[in-house]
Amino acid sequence: MERVLTVGLDGSPESLAAARWAADEAERRGLTLRLLHAWPVLAPEPTHLPSEIDQNYWAKHIVHTTRAELQAHRPGLTIVGNLVPDEAQHALVQAASESEMLVLGSRGLAPVESYFLGDIGMSVVARAERPVVLVRAAPPEHRPSPASGTPAGVVVALKLHGPCDDLLEFAFTTAAARHLPLRAVHGRSVPLHAHTPWGLDRSVTEGIIQDAQQHLSQALRPWREKFPGVTVADLTPLESPAKAVLQAAEDADLLVVGRRRRHPTPAPRLGPVTQAAIHHARCPVAVVPHD
Repeated sequence: MERVLTVGLDGSPESLAAARWAADEAERRGLTLRLLHAWPVLAPEPTHLPSEIDQNYWAKHIVHTTRAELQAHRPGLTIVGNLVPDEAQHALVQAASESEMLVLGSRGLAPVESYFLGDIGMSVVARAERPVVLVRAAPPEHRPSPASGTPAGVVVALKLHGPCDDLLEFAFTTAAARHLPLRAVHGRSVPLHAHTPWGLDRSVTEGIIQDAQQHLSQALRPWREKFPGVTVADLTPLESPAKAVLQAAEDADLLVVGRRRRHPTPAPRLGPVTQAAIHHARCPVAVVPHD
């Protein structure tokens, strides 16, 4: 079966930015790029009609113009167009199950703003069985300048409360494909009993940091051995996990966060760190489902 990377298109600047990002990633990984546009009222094909009466004209236009732009810059990349007569959410979740990853455009930084096709993007992220990458269309000048002059590369957020091999495999593979360093972040909030009238109890905070460093080092060890060419930095700040991750990703090329496939609540949901990353991180965010 052909290995593909799928990007959802809706004609917005955000989906075009997602398509450009997806084309770069597909070329790096040697994947076929699939441009998908879903709309439940697409007319049956094929009918050779003038554009003024072709019900599918604008759907075709979105896919064809995007394909032409991407192919002009990457003549060696295999790109296919896909028009699907279905609800966008169902089509995207299905496409994710058939792809190495799904890429969507992401709108806005505030919680009140929506994402690809409104709330559909969030629902797809919460249900997809494969990684979903959200890409913003912010101009380059809106990206913060790295203080060191060197981008952070790929940042991965780790909870360490259970298996995270899928998350680490995606992060290391992406860093290796891009020849970028990897920054692994595991933040822990300061517990109430560490606060004293004269400040933080250092014996408590040092113990927390040492424990976090030990667990993070253990989780990273097999992946460092598997990817010896990837430079890895591990961070264990005494911050809330969400704040620690956002700070680490300020100058990142990509932020990788996880989502548990199985959750005690009936409806799929995203955890607080993933929610914070999607709403506030300025770089592309990859949400990786894992056990």
